[in-house]
Amino acid sequence: MRFQASEAMKRLPTQFFSTLVGKVNHVIAQGHDVINLGQGNPDQPTPPHIVKALQVAAENPLHHKYPPFQGRQELKEAVAAWYEKERGVRVDPGDEVAILFGGKAGLVEISNIFLNPGDVCLVPDPGYPDYWSGVAMAGGKMEMMPLSAEKGFLPDFSRIERETARQAKLMFLNYPNNPTGAVASSAFIEEAVEYCLANDILLVHDYAYGAIGFDGQTPASFLSHPDMKQAGIEIYTLSKTYNMAGWRVGFAIGNDEVIHQINLYQDHYFVSLFGAVQMAAVEALSASQQCVHELVNLYEARRNALYRSLHRIGWQAKPTKGSFFAWLPVPEGFSSASFADVLLQEAHVVVAPGIGFGECGEGFVRAGLLVDEHRLEEAAARIHRMHIFK
Repeated sequence: MRFQASEAMKRLPTQFFSTLVGKVNHVIAQGHDVINLGQGNPDQPTPPHIVKALQVAAENPLHHKYPPFQGRQELKEAVAAWYEKERGVRVDPGDEVAILFGGKAGLVEISNIFLNPGDVCLVPDPGYPDYWSGVAMAGGKMEMMPLSAEKGFLPDFSRIERETARQAKLMFLNYPNNPTGAVASSAFIEEAVEYCLANDILLVHDYAYGAIGFDGQTPASFLSHPDMKQAGIEIYTLSKTYNMAGWRVGFAIGNDEVIHQINLYQDHYFVSLFGAVQMAAVEALSASQQCVHELVNLYEARRNALYRSLHRIGWQAKPTKGSFFAWLPVPEGFSSASFADVLLQEAHVVVAPGIGFGECGEGFVRAGLLVDEHRLEEAAARIHRMHIFK
């Protein structure tokens, strides 16, 4: 017997990268040594003190019961304390923090909470594809904001049509940016907040890579702008900062009415995270941040090794300023997809085609800094043997 899926399911975008995974697995099955730079999955283990906190909390019968529907107060207070200490931002743990099942869940939920069918959402192009998923589920309409190298991969709000701005209800931004690795200046943050306030647009800043800035720079939180709490929220995850991708814990922080609606929505879906995971997250946020500094240094060393190797073989690209990605121009004569295919088949190196992040991603590929320096250098050496770059 066949069952018809809902219209919302039919609207979901095709998962571009599922095809890439199939190609990669086929090459691996042939016995080739594949260097996978196409994924965004942290390769380092969760720091031991966080794992230990989980183990201790898991033995506590308190956490064998349902946790509070909207998350443990200890975690909300730890989030607020972390933001004040690390970013100089004060938030009310009671009204301005919502616990999420990872940042991705919040980014998809927010469209379902605030968009009606036909409502306009402003989305960066290129950008994280799961923004599209939430908008599609809600039946919203996406208007793309092109990100170009000439503009530092920041959207140009002056290019948004006045009628589009009038209709827009939601805007996604993401800095440090996936896939481009760009970071936002304080001047841009001010411009974005003021634009959204002037046009009654809910601003959602995806701060997933907020801890990963290079060359001595700490990427700014949008909440550092005094009016951001009026304009919207920031979504943060422990996945990248503490190598806790599989733990699925994140937060929404900011506008109290938006936080209330997120909590209300989640009340109908979840009974919050396993309490032991929440207490491990408390440990991550509250303990020494030395592990974070060491991780950022590791990624910066990898970034430097990769770009040094690429420049040596003639592949010229400007080093990214944040995140754990490199955003690299495709050589003449290739599309992003065809170049990725050639690298996989001939060099057994995996990169993510830029077109998978939006039409403006064409002409680039994304490489992850998620293997050690030796493997990054080996990837460049393999590409050099293809004689593509002079």
